[in-house]
Amino acid sequence: MSSASRADIHDNPGWPQAQPALSVLMPFLRDDPEALLRRLDTEAAALAGRVELVLLDDGTGDAALTARLKTTLDALTLPARLISLPANEGRARGRNRLTTAARAGTWLFLDSDMKPDAATFLQTWIALIARDDPAVAFGGFSLDQAPTDARFAVHRALSGASECVPASERAKTPEKYVYTSNLLVRRDVFAVESFDPGFTGWGWEDVEWAMRVSRRFDVVHIDNPATHMGLDTVADLARKFDQGAVNFARVVALHPQIVQTYPSYKAARALKRLPALPLARRLMRRAALSPALPTKVRAFALRMYRAAVYADAV
Repeated sequence: MSSASRADIHDNPGWPQAQPALSVLMPFLRDDPEALLRRLDTEAAALAGRVELVLLDDGTGDAALTARLKTTLDALTLPARLISLPANEGRARGRNRLTTAARAGTWLFLDSDMKPDAATFLQTWIALIARDDPAVAFGGFSLDQAPTDARFAVHRALSGASECVPASERAKTPEKYVYTSNLLVRRDVFAVESFDPGFTGWGWEDVEWAMRVSRRFDVVHIDNPATHMGLDTVADLARKFDQGAVNFARVVALHPQIVQTYPSYKAARALKRLPALPLARRLMRRAALSPALPTKVRAFALRMYRAAVYADAV
């Protein structure tokens, strides 16, 4: 029996009759998206039935969380569906699965640990669809509402420097600044370019997708940001960089001409020449983990550690 046939599907009362213009697609694993659902539902009256929510629990296996989310969905005004998988399928496959449940002509991929910055977040997306009907559009990141705990200081520094970029800057290299955390995609675009299931683990599947898409469609950038609430500790980020090395290698193999222009690739190439690269990697990681060092120094050390990990792929 396939995981598709064993998936548990729960629709709230508003789901059956809805005719949405926008499907908001939210995958999650061991996260609780309840706060995001309630925030989005505050726009329900202004949206007048034009937006539906589709959630995918990618194998969390928490019966209590599932039951609570079903209760939350039933209380929402926005039409909503929860798909609960018995086993994890991964980021690319999970997002591809979400699209099969979407009924609108345009989809918004929105991570469950995001928090819209404006009270008119969904209304802004609906207005853009009505006005321009873009093939692909990215709304942007911010840290405006993110936690300020000291243990997340390095992630804040990294994200603030490399991800929280205004639309005018992102538009200069449109395919580079595309993340599935706040990404609008038209149905016909995804029909010809879906996420590559060859990407497993963490990272790069959205950027690689954008590289393919940008050859055939315009990628638009607007300022309609959401805050990334799920900041990581240095140890967690380092583990993700370790996991992402295989995916980075796949991107390099598929799109060498584009990737070679990226600072991360150039840094990896430079570090590859170090005769004692394994030792350098350990020292970079140790520096990034050290709370005794200034945050900027730790953030730089972590960037260098990522490049040193990626060096094996170039």
